[in-house]
Amino acid sequence: MPPAAETVRDEVDGEEGDGGARRRPGLRSVLPSFLRSGLRSGRSPRGPLAPAAAAPLAASLLTAALLCLATALSRTYPFGPVTRNIVDLGQQYLPFHAYWRALLLGETHGDAFLNWNSGFGSNFLGDIGTYLSSPFDLLVVLFPADRIELALYVVTAAKISAAGAAAALLLLRLRPGPWPVAAVLGTAYALSGWTLNYGATVPMWLDGLVAFPLLCLVGEWARTARRPVLGPLVVALAWIANFYTAYMATLGAAVFLAVRLLTAEESTTAEESTTAGQQTTGRQTTGQHIARQRIAGALRAARSVLIGIGLAAPLVVVVFLGTKVADPTPVTTFAPAAWTDLLARFLPATASVASPALFIGTPALALALTLPFNRAVAPRVRAGWTAAVVLVTLSLQWEPTHLLWHAGASPNGIPYRQTFVLSGLLLIAAWLSVAQGVPRPAALLAGGALLGALAWAARGSVDIDGWTFPAFLAAAILALAAALLAREGARRNAVRTAGRFLPAVLPVLAVILFVVAQAGETVVTGKRIEEQQRSAVSWSPRTGPWHASAAREAARADAWPRYRTDPGEVPGGNDVLLVGGQGADYYSSLTADVTSSTLASLGFGYYAKGRHPVTLDNPVTDVLFSIGTRLRSEPTEPVRQDARPRAEVTATTTPVPPLVTVRPREARAPRPGDSAFVRQELLLGASVYELPRETRRTGRTLTARCPAGSDVWFWAPEYKGSATLEGAEAGGAAVDFEGKPPSVRAPMRALGTVPASGEVRIDLLPEAGIRLPRQPVGCLVRERLDSAVRQLTATGATRVSAGGHGVTAELPRGSTGVAVLAAPRISGWRCAAGDAEAVPARAYQGLVAVPLDGRATTVSCTFRPPGLRLGGAVGAAALLALAATVFLRRRSLRARP
Repeated sequence: MPPAAETVRDEVDGEEGDGGARRRPGLRSVLPSFLRSGLRSGRSPRGPLAPAAAAPLAASLLTAALLCLATALSRTYPFGPVTRNIVDLGQQYLPFHAYWRALLLGETHGDAFLNWNSGFGSNFLGDIGTYLSSPFDLLVVLFPADRIELALYVVTAAKISAAGAAAALLLLRLRPGPWPVAAVLGTAYALSGWTLNYGATVPMWLDGLVAFPLLCLVGEWARTARRPVLGPLVVALAWIANFYTAYMATLGAAVFLAVRLLTAEESTTAEESTTAGQQTTGRQTTGQHIARQRIAGALRAARSVLIGIGLAAPLVVVVFLGTKVADPTPVTTFAPAAWTDLLARFLPATASVASPALFIGTPALALALTLPFNRAVAPRVRAGWTAAVVLVTLSLQWEPTHLLWHAGASPNGIPYRQTFVLSGLLLIAAWLSVAQGVPRPAALLAGGALLGALAWAARGSVDIDGWTFPAFLAAAILALAAALLAREGARRNAVRTAGRFLPAVLPVLAVILFVVAQAGETVVTGKRIEEQQRSAVSWSPRTGPWHASAAREAARADAWPRYRTDPGEVPGGNDVLLVGGQGADYYSSLTADVTSSTLASLGFGYYAKGRHPVTLDNPVTDVLFSIGTRLRSEPTEPVRQDARPRAEVTATTTPVPPLVTVRPREARAPRPGDSAFVRQELLLGASVYELPRETRRTGRTLTARCPAGSDVWFWAPEYKGSATLEGAEAGGAAVDFEGKPPSVRAPMRALGTVPASGEVRIDLLPEAGIRLPRQPVGCLVRERLDSAVRQLTATGATRVSAGGHGVTAELPRGSTGVAVLAAPRISGWRCAAGDAEAVPARAYQGLVAVPLDGRATTVSCTFRPPGLRLGGAVGAAALLALAATVFLRRRSLRARP
């Protein structure tokens, strides 16, 4: 017998034989030869494919087919006309992937360090590590720019399919068994409720779904002293792909390894390991030796994890430090879900962000629930895995462990992001119960009773859908029929009933029914979750003619770095990432607090509690940020979920100062009570607004006086409702404001022109209470602004050049004061005047600044993501540790006979 096969045989004997249970005919013993071939892991198959290849391949194909079928039944793109761009998928992830494609193809102004398009300059390496560092994301380059939605769907499907394959591979590594069942359970993991409800619309989290079974394999390798080099590389890849969910997957893999160390007794030490083709040593006989083996296995696993995380440090440290300076979100207090709702989430067709998505399919769940009662499995195995599942389930509901799962901070939005780990553990339990045969009737009855009690207890949950119990009952009936057929086939085979046709066919029919039950329920669940999400949450329309028109106009008008082009508002979010330009729009978890607070103080609006600043169509801020061309869009038809919107896009170009200007050193520091109008003037260095001495409010009406012909601007960041300027010369159109603190801040908006009387009268129509700042009205005098533009242009840079992550400007001779780069002063900027050494940039009213002494005629600024050097040093140390591991491994192998 080949050594690998013998090792696996020892595992099975150690885990089942020690339990004292009588071996019985299993499902694989009666499967046809093409299903049974090569079932022992590592053994050459008698059929065309070994289970180690057949199960992952079948799982990935089945997963992809079911995902596409659920998408098609819900009429969602790309198999229907309805958008799938709900919440952040359309506002954040889709635009980032569009920009990632452009960057990889060399079509952007920025590079991997700095994104010139978003937020007037943002740390892009941090965004890469947060959203785009998965190897799967490289697939976007295979699609044209106008098919980015299809590209992202393919990336999503590829990740989910890979998760199914990895899970199936892990199951067969744990214990030999029928590979078709392993494939179905792998699909159940990949298309769990967590995936359908959360992961499919947050594609970077799917890398954690792939990582969990792979990290469990790393734990297995460490336990058995195998693959000491590949293990750290797998860890590094998982943490590079998405460190956030990789952290959760690593915790889950630690639980997995702990159970394996406590329930498996055939571990081998590094000295007892042999080269491929040499036989491993026999079963360990003393408790002391077993304890040493367990400690050694845990230490090997820790080594793999530490080296792997170290290799990922150049990216992980940048992201970690980026979160430290990111705009802080309001503190969230964890509130556990009602137990009725938690139990309901095991059932099909349930969707919610307030409770954990625990659906894995009724057949798979039923098998998992039989494990505690399955006497064919060793008692310590039953006890270990049952305890792991129960404790992890309880950890979802307890705040200290909730914080542990989420690295110490309770997340906003979805509080149960770690649920995929519990899904994986449940499916491992299901596999251990069925791998050597269908559980006996007593175990099936006990597991079925638990399943029925669970469904009954969940019947009053608000998460129950009209499809939940019909799908549950149908799947349960089919699963019961599959179990009965498999048991009957095993019985007939054991007693060698005359005629081999029926004993051979019954197990095949059982597998078919099992697949139909699991697949049908999964498709129904995926369809209903898609439909429920579209009706319950915000959405963005599909990309289409509107985006294409804006992209053409932005490309035609682009004059970077002479001045910026702002694409204005297009449906969706992160407009500049989708259509081009260099505007303020930027939505990232790493949006710097400096960017958010600086723009908000100048009258810009935001969403997502400050992490999504949006464009502001205001002539003063256009001057401040050198926005020479502004695009404006007028939709020509209603924006709908099932249509690609169209709009008329126009571009307007106006004179603005260069990207680098020179300001006096003695600028007054802003005060806490300053309005956005005052903050704009302080940064501009000129008084351009006429601010009414008194703004009176009577009920829902504001009155003030301003110069005739000036432009009335209304600044009410926390106001939700409409505002209308009365008067024949004002136009009288209602202007909407969407303030909803703390999540949404309304931008400053123009209401019209002051009439000849000089009287300003604003009628408010609020949706709730009226909350206004002390100085909500400012009247812009265009002549003053034009004079300020001429002054800044005359004293500003005569020439500006920009690279991927740097700017160089030539200044008039004798320039003194401060050179100001029209970009927020985020961490990482270093500047120099003339030939001086670059030092951390100064700040001027929140923007990048360089002091001038009158002698320098050039200034240069470069951006380096904070943490890059530290991460590089840690990565280099980890690489040396990996090289030492390779050296020691080879020397150990050469020393053996």
